[in-house]
Amino acid sequence: MQPISHYVKCCGREIHFVEWGRKESPPLILWHGLARTCRDFDDLAIALADDYHIFCPDTIGRGLSQWSSDPDNEYCLSFYARIAQELVDRLGIDRMRWVGTSMGGAIGTRAAATTLKGRISHLILNDNGPVLNPDAITRIKTYAGSPPEFDTVTELETYLRQVYIPYGWQSDAQWRRMAETSVRRLPSGKITTHYDPAMVRQFLLHPDDYASWEAYDTLSMPTLVLRGENSDLLQTGVTLEMTQRGPRARVAEIPGCGHAPALNVPEQIDIVRKFLATSTMSGQGNT
Repeated sequence: MQPISHYVKCCGREIHFVEWGRKESPPLILWHGLARTCRDFDDLAIALADDYHIFCPDTIGRGLSQWSSDPDNEYCLSFYARIAQELVDRLGIDRMRWVGTSMGGAIGTRAAATTLKGRISHLILNDNGPVLNPDAITRIKTYAGSPPEFDTVTELETYLRQVYIPYGWQSDAQWRRMAETSVRRLPSGKITTHYDPAMVRQFLLHPDDYASWEAYDTLSMPTLVLRGENSDLLQTGVTLEMTQRGPRARVAEIPGCGHAPALNVPEQIDIVRKFLATSTMSGQGNT
């Protein structure tokens, strides 16, 4: 199974997304993390394509989406949430389920509280919460803000295998796909990762972007938090508080992962599948 690739203008910028599944199925948005691309969700999308009509966008400045000409104002959660609204409106989607990894979860939270208020029926936050460990953010900024250059895709793959160890187990084929969907060739002929390094300025110019208790507390839809058991970004005290505030999220800890679980193996996919199938009237709490 292969996704269908599309390009659409949202907020004046060209956004790339891939589509999986049948048009008559319930809509599902899968939104990737900070320095990643929509193709991170290939395995999850393939597993869920019989049940959902799936849309996986590349965030502006990542993958095949346009880079911003106004990065200081557009690489932030409020603009991403506006893009999300325009995207689903153009697709004719009224209600949807949402799975977001890291930044994709933060976009989902912000959109659910603002631009898509009342339109997200189920929310899964993959290693994301209203408070993030500042030491982990520093770690992420270090590698994301200064992407290295390589001579070969093989060297890039070796780098990705080191940086994304916290994703957990991936097959050789999955690591190779990550490399091939993350590569961008520079004018020098060398290659690097496929995103605009300026996106990391979000942490400098919008330092409170990921402090989201105010938005989280307004939510009421069924919410699931997936936390990598070794995550340095999402701390256990925060997930406990998330079960007691706002939508009173369920929490599932994913063994063998840090930040963030790749959602690429049957055990993780099954957790996602079962939660997305729950009634919107289901009680909340830990799992």
